[in-house]
Amino acid sequence: MPEPETKATREFAPLYTPTGNENVDRLAFFHILERLKTQKRTGWVDNNATDLTDSISDHMYRMAILAMCASDPTLDITKCVLMCLVHDLAEAHVGDIAPREGIPKETKAKLEADAMDNFVNGMLHGSPAGRRMEALWKEYEEGKSPEARFVKDLDRFEMASQALEYERRCEDKDLEPFFESSIPKLRHPEVAGWGDDLMEERENMKKERQDSNRVS
Repeated sequence: MPEPETKATREFAPLYTPTGNENVDRLAFFHILERLKTQKRTGWVDNNATDLTDSISDHMYRMAILAMCASDPTLDITKCVLMCLVHDLAEAHVGDIAPREGIPKETKAKLEADAMDNFVNGMLHGSPAGRRMEALWKEYEEGKSPEARFVKDLDRFEMASQALEYERRCEDKDLEPFFESSIPKLRHPEVAGWGDDLMEERENMKKERQDSNRVS
């Protein structure tokens, strides 16, 4: 997601300290998930869409539904849906770190890996459920499997869809950088087709507005 080229200082809270009580620590994990519902996506906040901004969980939820709409028989759709739901899980602790914050990729990767380790081992005590989430998260981060590459395309397409929806609601907004950084990078044929449809819809919206302005 494109960001303004200004730097800001982000403070990171300490990682959770396990109590040793599985029930207490599991509840701590359930509670930290709320942050995904309340934290707004940084790119939209930076573009002054704060009154409309979707949350991290909003983004992941729509991605999961998009995965269910895919018709590619070579993909494990169940895995894709689950991957959509965990791919930004670490952001429950570190937040949605933007490039303009100046945090090196290696540092960001370590912060997110440490957060996931804290969730899986500190809160979920290495349970099968925790290990499953960790494996899906790592697979997405590595970006090598067909499912991981597909989910990355959904990540890009969902962002572009949201950009169009913001443009539709706010006629004075031009979010072109969000389209430029997402649609041309779509590689899965089906998602790329969705991207073409989205851009056609955007062009039609622009033409309708131009025609309306001429009449008025």
